[in-house]
Amino acid sequence: MTSRGANAVIARAMRMETKLRSALEATVLEIDDVSHKHAGHAAVKDSNSGETHFDLKIVSPKFEGKNLVNRHRMVYQVLSDELNSGLHALSIVAKTPQEAALK
Repeated sequence: MTSRGANAVIARAMRMETKLRSALEATVLEIDDVSHKHAGHAAVKDSNSGETHFDLKIVSPKFEGKNLVNRHRMVYQVLSDELNSGLHALSIVAKTPQEAALK
């Protein structure tokens, strides 16, 4: 997990990690704060924390039998509190353990 900036960024990324590991039993989880790449966007300007955009790579056995849209919905559901409190955008790569092993 990588982050940039103040403790607030670390706090959101850590909250996201805890929620995703717990709810989705993530075996691989990479969270990268890329908010700095969106510094001119309105969502970032209106944010007090600046922690608005993240890239997420997650591997979970709970994705078995789920299509990509449903996997993303599962992630969004777990992170609904974050999305309602300033998280503006997620780029998600969601794989099963078998898919991740194929690389």
